[in-house]
Amino acid sequence: MRVFLTGATGFIGSRIVPELLQAGHQVIGMTRSDEGAQRLAAAGAEVHFGTLEDLESLCSGAANADGVIHAAFDHDFSHFVANCEKDRRAIEALGSVLKGSDRPLLITSGTGMGSAGPGKPADEDIFNTSHPNPRSASEIAGNAMLEKGVNVSVMRLPQVHDTARQGLITPLVEIARAKGVSAYVGDGSNRFPAAHVTDVARLYRLALERSEPGARYHAVAEEGIPARRIAELLGKGLGVPLKSVSPAEAQEHFGWMAMFAGMDLWASSAKTQERVGWRPTGPSLIADLEQMRY
Repeated sequence: MRVFLTGATGFIGSRIVPELLQAGHQVIGMTRSDEGAQRLAAAGAEVHFGTLEDLESLCSGAANADGVIHAAFDHDFSHFVANCEKDRRAIEALGSVLKGSDRPLLITSGTGMGSAGPGKPADEDIFNTSHPNPRSASEIAGNAMLEKGVNVSVMRLPQVHDTARQGLITPLVEIARAKGVSAYVGDGSNRFPAAHVTDVARLYRLALERSEPGARYHAVAEEGIPARRIAELLGKGLGVPLKSVSPAEAQEHFGWMAMFAGMDLWASSAKTQERVGWRPTGPSLIADLEQMRY
């Protein structure tokens, strides 16, 4: 399959490229820079110059492919709502090219979109349109494209990690370094799901190959690591004390990260593992945080 991959030089996308190539697929990798083009070419991928803002570049990339993995996202959280809307427009553009064919479009979202309510893990078969996370715009766009005849499926991500990056844990490291304390909200019992980046890349490939319209996948290896435990490891690694902050103090301490810091994001991947035979084998989040060079 010729696969158009957005975000091909990013943290996850750069791992999806070799995963696809090793499975015998061809990769058309999107990049905005000459440096990115050099890395893609060296990896064995075809280079496609484009950006999320340039919808024509997205359309032309999709037009030359048998399937699309949309892994790109602008992670500037100071403009999070605007970036979620940008993702919605990108999904609509990609879908407009694939409409009426069976060519798969695999988009990206977060496990929180499957929230089943307090005390229950996020579930693949649930889409919580009232979730406060504006990333719901991505799945709303995907549903709209599905209704128009596009073969859309969704990859929902937890905290994707290695020893360099760990999703939303990475900004927590920077906040702890800047504040001189490693903080958690309340008693720190809220949880973050996680998976190693190589396991996530493999699931993207498996989901694309399955090409099931309307399917949702949870790239979750660990259902939920308590926030306090994460804060303890960050404090140890940075050499700063541990601190609990109240929900009322969270905004002042965490800034934009306050919207996530106290959320219980527990999520299951039981249905994903059963449906596609995915078995995560990579290191745990705790192992990577213990090995990280702070």
